Amino acid sequence: MATIKHLSSKNSNYAAAESYLTFQHNEYTGLPILDEKGRPKLRDSYLLDTLECGESSFAMACLIANRKYGKNGGREDVKTHHIWRHPPKRMLIYSCAARTAGHTKYIISFDPKDAVENGLTMERAQALGLQFCKENFPGHPAIVCTHPDGHNSAGNIHVHIVIGSIRTREVERKPYMQKPRDWLEGMKHSSTAQTMRHLRVEVMELCEGAGLYQIDLLNGSKERVSEAEYWARRRGQMKLDRENAALTATGQQPRQKKFETVKDTLRKQISSVLYRATSFEDFSDKLMQQYGIAVKESRGCLSYLPAGRAKFIRAKHLGDKFDKAAVLATLQANAEHKPKVQFKQDAIGKLIDIQAKLAEGKGTGYERWAKKYNLKAMAQTLILLQEKDLLNEDALNQRIAELETKYHDALAVVKDLEGRMKTNKELRYHVAAYTNTKNIAQQLKAAKRPAAFEEQHRAELTAYRAAAAYFKANSITKLPSPKKLEAEYAQLASEKAKFYEQYKEAKNELLKLKTAKQNVASFFREEEPAQQER
Repeated sequence: MATIKHLSSKNSNYAAAESYLTFQHNEYTGLPILDEKGRPKLRDSYLLDTLECGESSFAMACLIANRKYGKNGGREDVKTHHIWRHPPKRMLIYSCAARTAGHTKYIISFDPKDAVENGLTMERAQALGLQFCKENFPGHPAIVCTHPDGHNSAGNIHVHIVIGSIRTREVERKPYMQKPRDWLEGMKHSSTAQTMRHLRVEVMELCEGAGLYQIDLLNGSKERVSEAEYWARRRGQMKLDRENAALTATGQQPRQKKFETVKDTLRKQISSVLYRATSFEDFSDKLMQQYGIAVKESRGCLSYLPAGRAKFIRAKHLGDKFDKAAVLATLQANAEHKPKVQFKQDAIGKLIDIQAKLAEGKGTGYERWAKKYNLKAMAQTLILLQEKDLLNEDALNQRIAELETKYHDALAVVKDLEGRMKTNKELRYHVAAYTNTKNIAQQLKAAKRPAAFEEQHRAELTAYRAAAAYFKANSITKLPSPKKLEAEYAQLASEKAKFYEQYKEAKNELLKLKTAKQNVASFFREEEPAQQER
């Protein structure tokens, strides 16, 4: 598979691009690796060619173009563009800051399996890179360089393409070119959204034509991991591994083995709530209540604010399943398939101790949400007490005591009926087993070869003896009628259903009234300090 990524450079040292491609660099810092004499070390293996440079080097060709057209004199001018076929483990298409010489890169990656299964070599990859550069960046001085492996040792061959920003000749206009600057001489290369889409299509067609593995580059990745997050993961995991190794050496057990970025944790927390919520209000409430995460909608897009952060993280930076359309679709599916639990529909929320939550580290966003939640919960509490005519504390306590008695009595009856139903079921099983195997047991007595007969009918005889042992243990001398047992079981089930309904009703009302009592007590505890302050 191949991915493509674009990065731009404002570095006026054009030779830095070639230096990065030909000398070894630290994959984390981007700094050159030096030998024992302090000199940069050449890469072990690479292929490098230049295009549209004439008799000059790439650096000289770019400088000549700058002087000829009077451009790239400012510090903020984009001077080069870098296209890089990069390790496929990321499988991303995005723009980010350069790690070396300020370069911007179009990242394209070959699958490691291409070398083994599809005959991809460095020479073949270099030829494909040259073809890609000639077709898509005509008129620009360019370097095409192939390396045998990626930063993360994925084993994939990849190709770097670095182009000077100024076009040195007019080229044929292509359908994806939007403005004259995209084909006229002396104009600067511009990486627009339409250009990036064209290049993605070109990469896909290039791999298809060469018989290489390829993924869909037009629909984006499901989990969007930026360059910064990728390197944060790498560095964080290395640091965590060192810390865990130190703990293991001292005989301690590491608490965490996989490093997670802030976005990793946010994705996990949102997912845990998303698949349990049935509406957007329920989704946002659960996020705030459980994790202190605020969610907002702006211009048709969702953004999330984890606890402890001041800036929202947009859904497009987290992944496809976190954007508005995907979230609403998931919530609708949850609402359609989630069974309705009647006795919880009008449940009363318990007041939140806001000060205790703030002491735990919850932010101002959580505080605002909790105040609204408490107002709603207190309104539900008052409505319930008014409906039940239980505004008097003594009346409320008396009703709670009555419900507790009803609850425990009904539960005891249900437990007793369940025990009797279990006994009835066991008896019916043994009666049926005894009746069906009694004939086999009698045949055993008359068998000429008892051992062989028993081996042949081991299962039936085992059931018969188990039934006989059960009857003896329970002092049953006369077998009851199966029809009578079935009728008795049906009667017990009917009685259980009646008492279970009483148990549920008592439990539901009891829980709501206990919550209401706690809410009233919490409300007046908060009011007393407020009155004292006045």
